[in-house]
Amino acid sequence: MMTLDAILNGETADIYFHRTREILKHEGLDPVVTMEIFPSRDGILCGIHEALRLLNTVLPNDAQVWSLDEGAVMHTKEIALRIRARYSMFGLYETALLGMLAPQSGWATAARKIVDAALPIPVIAFGARHVHPNVAAQMEYAAIIGGCSTCATPAGARLAGKSPSGTMPHAMILIFGDTVRAVQAFDKWMPAEVNRVALVDTFRDEAEESIRVAHALGDRLWGVRLDTPSERGRVTPDLVKEIRARLDQAGFPRVKIFVSGGIDVERIELFKRARTHRRFWCGQCDQRRVAD
Repeated sequence: MMTLDAILNGETADIYFHRTREILKHEGLDPVVTMEIFPSRDGILCGIHEALRLLNTVLPNDAQVWSLDEGAVMHTKEIALRIRARYSMFGLYETALLGMLAPQSGWATAARKIVDAALPIPVIAFGARHVHPNVAAQMEYAAIIGGCSTCATPAGARLAGKSPSGTMPHAMILIFGDTVRAVQAFDKWMPAEVNRVALVDTFRDEAEESIRVAHALGDRLWGVRLDTPSERGRVTPDLVKEIRARLDQAGFPRVKIFVSGGIDVERIELFKRARTHRRFWCGQCDQRRVAD
């Protein structure tokens, strides 16, 4: 993972900035310049706190820096960051500044689209598995800046001042060999403040598994999660409706239903049109997936 020292030393800078610095030094040129950074399209600004920390490290006290706020809506060609100082003080760090702002703003913007589509249902970021671990925390932080209620990894949650959220993986269910046994172990060993949410799509029919774990945990079961793979038809509004009806009929109307697995804005709208969204929450993965 790149450290601040690597950035300050210019290891992450495009080589032509190194060459420019060398040429200007030999020519005795070091003018006061103004650099402006702006987006090529509308979006949500993210990464500005990190960019400002870098600038505070390298710029003298008489430098001038102005920016939009973290999480601000920015419009095409609107100035998001303006820097005025001698070029030698910050020119080498243009690559790093853009690298901090561009991906995080992109992630935050994508998350905002999911969040807006899911309103008033909260969204949880769950996309760390789709990026390199060196940037996973920044990606999930950006998703929270974009409007997600929290995220899945401790590192991302820590950056945003949140607590991570999650249920249980298929690996755990497979190791136990039975969904109920896995859920009971989860209930036995996890702290009381962790919601009991059972993954119910691994071994048996989702509705059957939902009823089994509901009977096993009773009032301690907070919700069930559906992550049915595409090979089995994915999670559909009809499946959600069936499980909702089965849980209600069995005396478990308070058990919530989480939906996950490749859910994007279009699929959120599909669930909303089917009016299933009134009974489950939404979580988000990779700025494209949704789960309750």
